[in-house]
Order: sequence, then C-alpha cells, then structure tokens
Amino acid sequence: MTNEVLLTIAGLQLMDGEEETPVELVTGGNYYYRNGKHYILYDEVMEGCSDHIQNIIKIEEDKLEVIKKGLSGVHMIFEKGKQNLTTYATPFGDIKVGILAHRIEVKESETDVDVHVDYSLDLNEQYLAACSIRINVKSKDAGNFRLS
Repeated sequence: MTNEVLLTIAGLQLMDGEEETPVELVTGGNYYYRNGKHYILYDEVMEGCSDHIQNIIKIEEDKLEVIKKGLSGVHMIFEKGKQNLTTYATPFGDIKVGILAHRIEVKESETDVDVHVDYSLDLNEQYLAACSIRINVKSKDAGNFRLS
C-alpha cells in the first residue's frame, strides 16, 4: 500500500428507544506498516474552530487503537471481550469512556485494509449504546475508491 491513502470511517450508534445515529468521515491520510501493525495518521478539523485534532489509528489482527491529540484527546483501545477504560478530554470537560468490543474483523489486501468493530459504549460508568465502526484504508493510486 502507498503512503498516501484515502480513509473512510463510518460509525453507527444504536441507543435504546432512539433512531440509529450514523456518522461518516472521508479524508486523506498517511499510512505505514511497522512491526506487524498498520498505522494511519490524519488531521480532523472541528467546525467553527481554527484548531485541529491529530489522529492515529493503529490496526493489529485482533486490536484497534484510536489516539486523538489536540483540541480533544483520547486513547481508545478496542480488544474483543475486554473492557477498556479511558478518559476523553474535551474543551467542555473530561468524560470517562468504557469500550467493550464484541467483534473485531480485519481484512487486508495489497491496496486496502478494512476493519469492522462492534462494541458497547459506556459514558461515566453508564451504558450508552451498542456501536459499530467500519474503517476502510485505500491507496490513493488504487482507483475505484469505495465507501465502506
């Protein structure tokens, strides 16, 4: 895979009694592979703000990590069957986040990496939602870019 990639992140939250809340981000980023792990780096711009958030996604066979630095900061770890706790620092205050991954699926090819994670999300030690995240990383020169 090339260093320059197109990244699609599609998330879905299913909260009790509410409609699904889909979110999707498509952006360019940088990719590298080191020590059996895929790394994707990209910047995220916040609406109405001049600052940005630096993001690192680290993908292993059975683990996903998302690290955000800048205006907001967090280090989220998704491991199947393991509850991971972290603090999400926002401009409005800190939030305790719990993540319990139920499924992690990683598919790799020469031109792209697909990741699908189903997990439960807790905020401040209270169950919030069943969630799903799909990540597609595709070489910019691969052509036929598709949304996950």
